[in-house]
Amino acid sequence: MSHKWILLGCILIPALACAQQQAHKTTTNHRAYALKLHRQALVFDTHNDVLSELTMKGYDISHRLSVGNTDLVRLQQGGVDAQFFSIWCDGSYGKGQAFAWANREIDSLMAIIHRNPDRIALATSAHQVDSIVAQHKIAALIGVEGGHMIEDRLDYLDSLYKRGMRYMTLTWNNSTDWATSAVDETRNADRLSHKGLTAFGREVVRRMNQLGVIVDLAHVGEQTFYDALAVTSKPVLVSHSSVYALDPVARNLKDDQIKAVARNGGVICVNFYDAFLDPQFSRRLDSLIAAHPRLRDSLQQLYPETMDFQIHFLQALPQAAESIKPPLSLLIDHIDYIVKLVGVDYVGLGADFDGAEAFPRGMNDVTAYPLITEALLKREYSPEDIRKILGGNVMRVLRANDP
Repeated sequence: MSHKWILLGCILIPALACAQQQAHKTTTNHRAYALKLHRQALVFDTHNDVLSELTMKGYDISHRLSVGNTDLVRLQQGGVDAQFFSIWCDGSYGKGQAFAWANREIDSLMAIIHRNPDRIALATSAHQVDSIVAQHKIAALIGVEGGHMIEDRLDYLDSLYKRGMRYMTLTWNNSTDWATSAVDETRNADRLSHKGLTAFGREVVRRMNQLGVIVDLAHVGEQTFYDALAVTSKPVLVSHSSVYALDPVARNLKDDQIKAVARNGGVICVNFYDAFLDPQFSRRLDSLIAAHPRLRDSLQQLYPETMDFQIHFLQALPQAAESIKPPLSLLIDHIDYIVKLVGVDYVGLGADFDGAEAFPRGMNDVTAYPLITEALLKREYSPEDIRKILGGNVMRVLRANDP
């Protein structure tokens, strides 16, 4: 080797090592700043299904669990300050059952709070959220997912409000006698006796406004969506939906809907579920399941519910499961889309943890929220705007709905 190449190597190798060290230092500093910002901001998630998926099945979320996405230990680790806990049952819980089940789930949350008074407290107003967070506790809020749980009775609506309910999703996937869901409006329209809100449905929305219960438009059909916006006198919430233009599923919002929420002063809380972020995820999952027929058949016998089956299937093949998940950047794309369309004041976080089988790479549980802050910084969002996305926007809507 000639002397000039030896000399060049002596110059380039240390320079390359120096550049690598500088890049590592920059990354470390960026991550440290992101974590500091995350800890200083109010982090407010609007949808978590841990009560129905774990607590009602006997798990104690006071302790760190090896199952599911959520417990108090991991919520604190992820810097979550305020959490709407979903009260949910499916449409098979009819009249005489759904309201009772809702109260049982609320009982389960209150039991957790009672056992952990130094870590979590019930919040029923924006002021209480501020006070609880200032005490370094998790502010627990109650969101009822599905209007069928009031069983067509305004006194049941009032009762759930008195127990702490501060949002109600007008429908789940099933329609009610007074409001139609996104699933039914898109797949079962020919079987519907009505479409949108009935006169009683409009009465429900007005009563929610009077009480201070936020109208949640996740899960509802387009007709119900616009009917509710025409009636409500207060800002709405879309607690766990993403962008239709990026992933055209019925549960996501079209551009005109996003603009309508912004005009109302509401907030759209992006859902982290892979199938609502990535239009190709379901195809990849189906292909993976088809490639393992023996595992599929054995697990389907043990877990007949689709979500339970898919969760256990993916857990059985961790490397393959990771390979079919979308990157975190796709979640940030949905946030970006809303911000570019209507502005930063109308977007928040509604992860749907413990309510779905798969989330973006790295977003395996509630400890992962700081990754969102870091990703938003990399997209050159300002600290002020990040604070809005993490929780400030939801707090604005909560304050606007306080009676």
